Amino acid sequence: MSSHRKLLRGGTVLTMDPQTGTLPAGDVLIEDGLIRGIAPELVHVDAEVIDVSGHIVMPGMVDTHRHTWQTQMRAICANWTLLDYFCGIRLGVSSTYLPQDVYLGNRLGALDALNAGVTTVLDFSHCNNTPEHADAAITGLRDAGIRAVFGYGFFESNPFAPPYFSAHADRQADLARVADTWFRGRDGLLTLGVALTEFDMVPLETTRAEILLAREHDALIVSHTGCVWGSPTHIVELDKAELLGPDQVHVHCNTLTEDEWTILARHGAKVSISPETELNMGMGRPVFGALKRHGIKPTLSCDILSLNSGDLISQARLGLGFQRWADTHALNLANANPEAVTLSAHEALEWTTVNGAEAVGLADRIGRLTPGRQADIIVVGGPGISQHPHLDPAGTILFQTSPQDVRHVLVAGRFVKRDGELVGVNLPRLLAEAEASAAGVLERIRSTGGTLPGTPAGGWDLLRSLAPDHG
Repeated sequence: MSSHRKLLRGGTVLTMDPQTGTLPAGDVLIEDGLIRGIAPELVHVDAEVIDVSGHIVMPGMVDTHRHTWQTQMRAICANWTLLDYFCGIRLGVSSTYLPQDVYLGNRLGALDALNAGVTTVLDFSHCNNTPEHADAAITGLRDAGIRAVFGYGFFESNPFAPPYFSAHADRQADLARVADTWFRGRDGLLTLGVALTEFDMVPLETTRAEILLAREHDALIVSHTGCVWGSPTHIVELDKAELLGPDQVHVHCNTLTEDEWTILARHGAKVSISPETELNMGMGRPVFGALKRHGIKPTLSCDILSLNSGDLISQARLGLGFQRWADTHALNLANANPEAVTLSAHEALEWTTVNGAEAVGLADRIGRLTPGRQADIIVVGGPGISQHPHLDPAGTILFQTSPQDVRHVLVAGRFVKRDGELVGVNLPRLLAEAEASAAGVLERIRSTGGTLPGTPAGGWDLLRSLAPDHG
């Protein structure tokens, strides 16, 4: 038996590849980290055989925007608004995080993602208070074994963070250091991204410097765009400055106008939707409808683990339910009923697989089960009541699956979860470390007289008064 070959035998194979489609029963051959074959039956193969009959085999999912460092702050934002989040997490909690807290948040958060079948994350890492914080974030991702785009966060607007970076040029130099130290090639599991400072918080020239530096290092660009009602998005200014492009993922975008959507579409920009955050924090409608009007493919994110779960299927389920409602709401108000759903479960899975892979610049490697691509694969099924029978594979994934039903997860052909358990992880010890880390963060806030969320009266007006003039 070959030790470097694996054969997933007899599962329902949901390839997400339109040429192959879904195999009611099929085999998937993995060799040297790549998918080597997919067929109804592969015979006379020298490989380790894993019987997955009665299970669904599909591509690992792609989260296009996750603040992974916040994992041990889980659910602290359950009753917070977006302003509370900004004051409590972005200004408060992040200022007290030590490098070891960032490491733990990223490692535990990446494992949380893997446990739920998310094999790739775009890590929007905006807790880089010092170079050690950035290194700790990267190390946490690496040690978890996930595929990730590390989005180096500039975030030039936290007056409470340790005063390590005295000027924007210092952060630019640190990004260059990170690129040279950790990202000399693009063949590994980790690739480089840049998470921009919010457009409202810095002058246009600062945004220009961040974007040009990202492109100099061939880094994916991710930004929070159109998140705050009543504030300018600066899409028009960015367009005039020739700073938009297909190498960007714009997150949320709830406040964009039709003209601004036209601009993003013209530049081939990508968009990430965070249904759970947007619906719970008063950010407005998730923008599935606008994306459809302008021909932009939706992608999804778990966003903040300080509010949401790390389960991308839940985001897809919530997003699909919201948009089906939005598409038929006017019909219902006219006292009529729809004759068909407007979006399918399979389309919603595309948001989490093929679309996500394209958005993070890895469409040639992941997102579909196709020979020659990386073997980032999940196997769903097992003894759970909700998994029997699976009459509609995409429907079972979308509406009947929880992280506990994800039995196997492979990244580049290596098991990171097997038989329902994370591989090589002392989970009780890691969770105890998370408890201690969270307690330490909260104690440091209390010791300085701080409270959470600590939102001042008239907070948005105060923040707007501090925003620079983009001219």
